[in-house]
Amino acid sequence: MSENRDVAAREIVAMMRSTLSRRRVLQAAGLGSVAAVAAACGASGDTGSSTASAAPSAEDRSDAEKTLLWSTWPGYMDTDEKSGGRPSLEAFEQQTGISVTYTEDINDNNEFYAKVRTQLEQGQPIDRDIVVLTDWMAALWIESGYAQALDKSNIPNAANVIPKLADVAFDPGRKYSLPWQSGFGLFGWNKAKLKELIGTDTLTSVDQLFDPALKGRVTVLSEMRDTMGIIMASQGNDPANFTDDQFTQAIDALRTQIDNGQIRSVEGNSYMGDMKSGNVVAVIGWSGDVIQLGDQFGVALPESGGTLWTDNMLIPPLAAHKKNAELIMNHYYDPTVAAQVAAYVQYISPVQGAQEAMKKVDPALVDNEWIFPTPETLSRAYVFMTLTPEQDVKYQREFQKAIGN
Repeated sequence: MSENRDVAAREIVAMMRSTLSRRRVLQAAGLGSVAAVAAACGASGDTGSSTASAAPSAEDRSDAEKTLLWSTWPGYMDTDEKSGGRPSLEAFEQQTGISVTYTEDINDNNEFYAKVRTQLEQGQPIDRDIVVLTDWMAALWIESGYAQALDKSNIPNAANVIPKLADVAFDPGRKYSLPWQSGFGLFGWNKAKLKELIGTDTLTSVDQLFDPALKGRVTVLSEMRDTMGIIMASQGNDPANFTDDQFTQAIDALRTQIDNGQIRSVEGNSYMGDMKSGNVVAVIGWSGDVIQLGDQFGVALPESGGTLWTDNMLIPPLAAHKKNAELIMNHYYDPTVAAQVAAYVQYISPVQGAQEAMKKVDPALVDNEWIFPTPETLSRAYVFMTLTPEQDVKYQREFQKAIGN
């Protein structure tokens, strides 16, 4: 993840070819959890280590108990807008007889880790069979022994993983994880309200985001890498390769906008509710989330550059239904199922064949740049710099202080 954005773009282009309650206070996870995350078992930042050991396993009750507990982010599953059902999930349940409890309780990586950290550290089950974590947090879980090795015999479709995501630094050979979706950190906005307040229905720059006319109507992400990456890029610095001074420059800019009331709140996925209600006009948010809100909302990478990331499926320690978890991973690595999900969530699919399958699922989306990005789109997205544990603690602490923790 330490490549500059042009290298990252070339790699993703190559791979493409072969998303809780609202937190009104300006806060994300506390400093204690930040330090605990980075320090856990000597974890080595974003990159992970090939010396990671598998998490302890429990007796697998999958054959006797046809159930599965899945924790993930909001807006990450195809949904029938009329019935509220989840078609691809329901198809899996019908095909296998496995009942899935699908819980959208991950709002922010650090926040979720704080909820389960004590159980993980004490060697207790967290009552989940699958969790979905962003690259840097997945790296920390794998390095810390908090992810079980996958039995690929239960996941033959894992062979469909896009080549450039098949062998990542934090999990060589994908022994412990599989990508769920990839996406962009970028701008989202209410077109009509933006036009009313600043005279345009298009948001292209951080300067516009911080226009005084939007005071109190802006939200940024509690995921430090996305918010800080976008601010650093707007200052002419490289989020994939920056110095302490450059990070501090971006922190100062963020603190100014919080202190003067420009930024209303710092949130995880919960910003979607504020955009729907009209309380928030513009955000630094995530691509698929904003697209799912509808045509009245705009979405774009900043002209100075956005961020690029991947969320990953892992099986936590002592999961009671490991085989069932592997079977559902296999289900979602079928290209047609992957295309069905991508058509709804509008994130980058990690599954080879999904673009071809999209021709039947929804032909209008075959060339959609948010699902199957063009080289030009990818050239404007940075992969955030790999951080050492020391850097992660330092930068997270500075970020938390700036947002009021």
